[in-house]
Amino acid sequence: MSTTLSRREWLRKGLFASGALTLGAALPMNSMGASLREDSKYIYYSNGFKELKRPKLPDLSTLKARLFLNENPYGPSPKALEALVNQAPGGNHYSWNILGELVEKIADQEGVKPSNIMMGPGSSDLLEKTALVSFMKGEGNIVSGDPAYMSLVNVSKSCGGEWKAVKLLDDYQHDLKKMEAAIDADTKIVYITNPNNPTGTITNDKDLYDFVDRVSDKVMVFVDEAYLELSDKGLKSSMVPLVAKGKNVIVSRTFSKIHGMAGIRVGYIVGLEETLNGIQKITRGGMGISGPSIMAATASMDDKDFLEMSKTKIAESRKFTFDLLESKGITYMPSQTNFVMFPLEVDGDTYLQKMYDEKVAVKVYKFWDKTWCRVSMGTMDEMKVFAGALDKAIG
Repeated sequence: MSTTLSRREWLRKGLFASGALTLGAALPMNSMGASLREDSKYIYYSNGFKELKRPKLPDLSTLKARLFLNENPYGPSPKALEALVNQAPGGNHYSWNILGELVEKIADQEGVKPSNIMMGPGSSDLLEKTALVSFMKGEGNIVSGDPAYMSLVNVSKSCGGEWKAVKLLDDYQHDLKKMEAAIDADTKIVYITNPNNPTGTITNDKDLYDFVDRVSDKVMVFVDEAYLELSDKGLKSSMVPLVAKGKNVIVSRTFSKIHGMAGIRVGYIVGLEETLNGIQKITRGGMGISGPSIMAATASMDDKDFLEMSKTKIAESRKFTFDLLESKGITYMPSQTNFVMFPLEVDGDTYLQKMYDEKVAVKVYKFWDKTWCRVSMGTMDEMKVFAGALDKAIG
């Protein structure tokens, strides 16, 4: 029996529901396998989308500019850290009661019922669990933009699903017309990341709302809004109101970005109660969140000054990067996130090595027959270090 068939058989027998297997153990990501092969120069390779393998990571504490994981250099907020420490002595207890309080707080902010919220340790975990449940029979397809954030796509493919990738438009928005045309009787999920990762670009909110409103009558639409709070319109352009309207939509959010809590691991999805119940019959999202993380997230939601400061300072670093690239005659994708993507005219492996030699960590991708650098936004001091390293790396 093939590895793929064995994996599907495990799924059919419901071993995930028992908690006996973890998602990572049963569904090894293609990127993980590729990165472990010594003869591979890519961390991930699929449908013409590749991420170049980084040089061996130095001690991360020695980096002068840590700009490769889209982290918020200003977080967590002081209030979140205080709540984290205060809750730590209760680490011997399960935290369902305080998790319920956080769910109610989130539901109130989102304008939905608590039953429309499913928590998880970051949003990627919930993307993967949605894919697992949707494709556990080993059939069907997922329609998304190209390029896309690959977490949900990878798990769908690992379960036997097909990825129907639709190239972004020339202005880097999702090609909603072609995405709708790609939907067929086997489509299980239409997946949109807005703003998109790795491009950092945003799709017009009115066009997207009309698309999701219409398409969700045919098939589930999953809208990943991990970076939305950093965009110009922020949560005003969210698709969550469609859930309140009763549409078959899931929207994901994370505390990893504007809240600066990537290592504390809190995220959630908003969806119809029956949809979330279907996911939670197979796997429980909230089980993976610690009590200190819950209290940190609760406190961070109330720290509006910190959230506004983060958005402002990240926007300043983004503007600095735009100006830097323009001064060198380099075009870039019009990001509304905490990272910027721009094309490279030099060899990607050589570029990465030179950047790492300068103790600056970035990412390099290949797609659309071009090589691209994605640089995350750090503090202004880090961005100035990046500027110096860029001069040396591109000549």
